[in-house]
Amino acid sequence: MINVGKLNRLIVKAEFPFGFHLSTQDDDERLITLPATRAPKGMKVGDEIEAFVATDEDRQLVAYLGKPKLEAGETAVLKATGATHFGAFFDWGLEKDLLVPVNFQEKPINPGMHYVVHAFYDEESGRVLGATRLHYFLNEAAHELNEGDDVDCLVYSRTDLGFKVVINQRYLGVIFHSDAYKSLNVGSQTAGVIKHVRDDGKIDVVLQRVDSKGRKNLEEAIIEDLKAHGGLSTLTDKSPPDEIYARFDVSKAAYKKALGALYKQKRIVIDKQAVRLVSK
Repeated sequence: MINVGKLNRLIVKAEFPFGFHLSTQDDDERLITLPATRAPKGMKVGDEIEAFVATDEDRQLVAYLGKPKLEAGETAVLKATGATHFGAFFDWGLEKDLLVPVNFQEKPINPGMHYVVHAFYDEESGRVLGATRLHYFLNEAAHELNEGDDVDCLVYSRTDLGFKVVINQRYLGVIFHSDAYKSLNVGSQTAGVIKHVRDDGKIDVVLQRVDSKGRKNLEEAIIEDLKAHGGLSTLTDKSPPDEIYARFDVSKAAYKKALGALYKQKRIVIDKQAVRLVSK
């Protein structure tokens, strides 16, 4: 089976002056053209290659060697190269740019800017297209996700409430401003944790664990850091948030709570200048 808009394992079926015809092992009817200008030197009938399959203006299947920046079903940050009345074009790593039709745009596209784009194979037009209206393709509800699940997030929009994110390439969620302790922008990729799945399936995400497991992990990370620096650290509860984030990837509030817990456990001592490991 040939998967348009994706990488395929293909076999060279025939050679012509203009290039080659390729197909899958079990499909001799649908042929894919690989122009001679894109073919590797020495290619011959019977060779097996991996190629990205798309369509040309006549809806004929064509092959490209190498993987573009995203395949059909994937979402990634792309740079807009141009815009017309019918759509905008994005650099996705192939000779021809990816078209995002106007009706699939969340808002007007400005050439030179970066946007989060979802690629898909459009049966009606027979083309691989892009979309910035992500809710057409990604779920805004996910009852199968649970509080505390680790996830990968891609920021695609900023609102008054927070940052809209793509979760695990499948869902849409939000990181509220109050939970965004580090700088986020459209296109930022970050690890996250499911904070809450609402009754309607909508998803709230935080950047760090706030449960007992997260607190314990941070406490042990602080102890290990102290051991690695001879039992002394100048990173105190008065240190700037960006310095704390750079060292431990957490908010200042979380760091202060962890220090407080370690102090109560009598594992550290704290003064204005430093945190010191208590010798056993």
